[in-house]
Amino acid sequence: MAISSRAAQAKSSVDVVTTFLARIRALADDPGTLDLTFGNPHEMALPGFTAAVRAQVEPQSVDWFGYKASERTAQEAVAAGLSAELGLPFEPEDIAMTQGAFGAILLALALLTDAADEVVIPVPGWFCYEPMLHAVNLVPVRAALNPVTFDLDLDAIAGAITPHTRIVIVNSPANPTGRVYAKETWHALADVLERASQTHGRRIWLLSDEPYRRIRFDGVDFASPAAVYPWTVIDYSYGKVLLTPGQRLGYLALSPLIPTEEREELRDALMPLGLAIGWGFPDAVMQYSVPALEVLTIDLAELTRKRDRLYGALTDAGLEVTRPEGTFYLWGRAPGGDAVAFCDELAERGVYVMPGTLFDQPQHFRISLTATMDMIEAALPHLLDVIAARRGEAA
Repeated sequence: MAISSRAAQAKSSVDVVTTFLARIRALADDPGTLDLTFGNPHEMALPGFTAAVRAQVEPQSVDWFGYKASERTAQEAVAAGLSAELGLPFEPEDIAMTQGAFGAILLALALLTDAADEVVIPVPGWFCYEPMLHAVNLVPVRAALNPVTFDLDLDAIAGAITPHTRIVIVNSPANPTGRVYAKETWHALADVLERASQTHGRRIWLLSDEPYRRIRFDGVDFASPAAVYPWTVIDYSYGKVLLTPGQRLGYLALSPLIPTEEREELRDALMPLGLAIGWGFPDAVMQYSVPALEVLTIDLAELTRKRDRLYGALTDAGLEVTRPEGTFYLWGRAPGGDAVAFCDELAERGVYVMPGTLFDQPQHFRISLTATMDMIEAALPHLLDVIAARRGEAA
């Protein structure tokens, strides 16, 4: 075999995603396609985004486009924004600018793990955790969420922890379910992790995956475990809140509650590891734009309107759908319990939604609310027709 065993494992664990992505990309030229799958934009970018980037394109010094690590102005803007948002005293040195949340997660893994360490991941959860872990010689260990509420199952997490566990990954607001976890949940999880760390004689870290942190509905509060469990690092991406996933910009943040000696050691390693993992810093123009981008967000009122339209129509049709508290996804149980069959029937009508098989949940499906309202209205008659037909078959 030409490729390494870790490459083969990574490829195998993400094949279902790449195969689905290739299928969707093949439809890109069809103007009649109603693509409600990935969180891609279907409208022009926010004017504030293009203005912020355009303002930084004209060079202001000879080294404007030179090599960039984490730019101080970007770190300062992030630290100030995080401090105000989470009520914690972040400092610029706690922030490493990265190529989106992908880069931040990769940096966290390089910072905290050794080969063959175990990392606990939520199921259902983001479909790239597992292949990323395989690619860097780590062992993913699944911990199922509560199958009804999709809350964290603390017993499942405790049962997944072994002497080899180094990191537990949590995601709130959660993809694909839209759940936002309360501060009480983080306190309970902190107790689990503290007990396990003491039992096994090795610190277990928490990686809080927060790219949807600023996309929440109905005034739902957000709490980060970084305020509760000191040994927490946060990854973040601007691509969600700005709906610009092709412009890679994010960061890894160290909790200010990390004990001083460990915090200084981690700070000192951020820049060298950013270089070592392949110069994982964002491009110059994106970093220069951070102070302006920190205050921008997609239209949450319009996103709420789309959520309510789809959620109301699907639940009125008798589907079991989780009402998202955050993210821009709708997560539901397929009529008849077969998500692939449901999605295939919709595809025959030119409507594409994501089967839960990508999340190891074959009975569920996910719809992206980044589609336009016109797309949603055009897709709804097809959704309702297929739902009615499949419910009739099931009866």
